[in-house]
Amino acid sequence: MEPRPKSTRKEAKAIHAERKAVLRGQLPYVAVNRSPGESNGSLLPGKTFDVATYNVHRWTGLAGGRRWNPELAAEVIAELDADVIAVQEALRPFKSEDPLEWIADHLGLYLTFVSTRVHRLGELGNALFSRWPMSSVYMIDLTLSRLERRSAVVSEFNGERRPLSIVATHLALLDRTRRRQVASILETERLQGPAVLLGDMNAWRQCPASRSLDQEFMVLHDNLNWPPSFPSQRPVLALDRIYARDARVTSLRAHSTPASRRASDHLPVLATIELNGSQ
Repeated sequence: MEPRPKSTRKEAKAIHAERKAVLRGQLPYVAVNRSPGESNGSLLPGKTFDVATYNVHRWTGLAGGRRWNPELAAEVIAELDADVIAVQEALRPFKSEDPLEWIADHLGLYLTFVSTRVHRLGELGNALFSRWPMSSVYMIDLTLSRLERRSAVVSEFNGERRPLSIVATHLALLDRTRRRQVASILETERLQGPAVLLGDMNAWRQCPASRSLDQEFMVLHDNLNWPPSFPSQRPVLALDRIYARDARVTSLRAHSTPASRRASDHLPVLATIELNGSQ
């Protein structure tokens, strides 16, 4: 992948202001929805499949800042080898190759991306990689304040009998805001049938938002049962979580490898999902 080109602070500010002005009335929006040149997966989800969630920290590695290392995060995504992978803090840079599209093509995955806000270096948001083609894609606007834009991206997949919905999100830092965002997701009329929710929930302790998710998605967890994923070098907080409705989480673990401990300040979390009944 080509390196991110260097630009002066003045150039970066000018590009940011221009893009922000253009997108002001559109954010959040579905910015990318594409198929791979050659898929390496099946056409339909099976009764059992693997999912993962991963906050890639804007491709800047463990330390963040101005560093740029999407290749290391791409290595981790390849290690996960999951059927669907949710990515948070995905940055699509203004002036260089998009790491999301590069990863999708390299691994033969379908990709959708919802742009949530304009960062000084590009558009920032939530993405879903999938081995299966997506029958439809839509976004849920979770923005409750001008100071903090948030969203969720939803991909629907055809099953033999019922569609499967997979939701990827990155919730707010404040408890009361997260609770309202969770309510917005759960009250989405289109979100019916089997569903899997993936993302950085920013839930470092039991709170009303996480209790709402536990009750709705029929899997009761407390913070001690979730695998800690943050910070990646020595994880103690269970920020990254996976919930399932009309399905069962049969295994759940943080993915800790030499690459994942360096690629981001979060470890990915990986789960095996088993659909209830016949899909």
